[in-house]
Amino acid sequence: MTNTESYKDHLIESLKDPEAAANYLTACLIDGNPEVFLLALRDVAEAQGGMRKLSQQTQLNRENLYRMLSKSGNPSLSSLGPILNSLGLRLAVEVK
Repeated sequence: MTNTESYKDHLIESLKDPEAAANYLTACLIDGNPEVFLLALRDVAEAQGGMRKLSQQTQLNRENLYRMLSKSGNPSLSSLGPILNSLGLRLAVEVK
């Protein structure tokens, strides 16, 4: 039996790099499905120290963060900004 690294473990490890995290989130935004983006943002949060750390840095309740970054989440722009900021990222608008 061969030991293999799980895809999720490899993904989380790669998302520790801010450039990789930004590219991952951008690709998920391009997908056009908000659920995909929110779950990707949750992956990035996990890679950068987890929800507890994110909660402390953003002053947002951890349970609310889990809810916001779920498939059915719907974070407000006023919540998304501090989340991205604490992850060392920002939201940008580009010309198509």
